[in-house]
Amino acid sequence: MKIKYVFSVLMICLLQLSTNLMASSPESSKSGNKIEYIEDNLLEGLSSDNLGLRISTAYYLGEYKSERALVPLIKMLHNEKEESARIQAALSLIKIGDPKGAFMVKQAARFDESTKVRNFCTKFYNAFKERLINQ
Repeated sequence: MKIKYVFSVLMICLLQLSTNLMASSPESSKSGNKIEYIEDNLLEGLSSDNLGLRISTAYYLGEYKSERALVPLIKMLHNEKEESARIQAALSLIKIGDPKGAFMVKQAARFDESTKVRNFCTKFYNAFKERLINQ
């Protein structure tokens, strides 16, 4: 029941976000860059009380390869109580591709308290190294 509730809240938030993006907003027309507007909203979502929203926004920040999200995602990787949120933060840091973020994932692979998080971080970091080698 709880999972259905979190999922439905997440879907409503994403629907509202996409509706807002489709509408012409004064903030996005001033900056002339909708990506900045999207990033601003997603960065704000990382500070939400809703775990599902935090995880979802971390995912999209990784998909957008948002350099502005490095510090908030690193904080999420270190401070989040839920394993799933730390795992998503690590994956997003790897997707962004910044060496500083990748290094923090490497450190989490060594020092995180959760075996599950350490294992995922190890896989993410190894994939990052492999990608660098193949470029």
